[in-house]
Amino acid sequence: MVDVRVVLPTGETIVSADWAGDGDTVVAIAHGAGTGKDHPFLTGFADALNDLGFTTLRFNFPYVEQGRRMPGPAAHAIATWEAVLAEVREQRPDAEVWAAGKSYGGRMASMAVAQGLAVGRLVYLGYPLHAPGKPEKPRAEHLPEIAVPQLFVEGTNDPFIHPLAQFDEVVATCQDARVVWIDGGGHTFEVRGRKRPADEIGASLAPIVVEAARDQDRTP
Repeated sequence: MVDVRVVLPTGETIVSADWAGDGDTVVAIAHGAGTGKDHPFLTGFADALNDLGFTTLRFNFPYVEQGRRMPGPAAHAIATWEAVLAEVREQRPDAEVWAAGKSYGGRMASMAVAQGLAVGRLVYLGYPLHAPGKPEKPRAEHLPEIAVPQLFVEGTNDPFIHPLAQFDEVVATCQDARVVWIDGGGHTFEVRGRKRPADEIGASLAPIVVEAARDQDRTP
């Protein structure tokens, strides 16, 4: 585990992060709003990426380090993404870097990239387009500004992207975006009638992400 210094509008703080793997591509991975970097879904996803030849860096947002359950201001999360990417560049200056996140973590990555953070690819594990039942308040105005490839991995039963027609319209506004659908999957990719532990679910997404990314690069 390493400490990453984050400069927030309110002052400096430290977040913890975990490196693993020795691949040429580094995937920085952020957690969802109600969890942390050590949630089994994320560790399963990261471990499977390591097995596929990728380096990973999982990290916490400041509110988790402070023992709070609810996210702080978006500016704090964006500053954290900037600090984490600075850590990656310092440790692995020649690596290709992807920014990945579960739900909130992915959305915060997209906002950071829209504001100028440099990465090679964005990977969303359940992008939270809107709060469940509130499609009139989408969180998508910045997505068309992003030039790097965006890969959405989404469950067809995820209430955060229903109605699906609205989600499809949002994706169509992006410059370079692909969607991989997990049939029957909810927001945490659980499938009704198929009980699996969270680490197994996370691990199952890694090869899907890698193959979809390769396909996206082959057919822009």
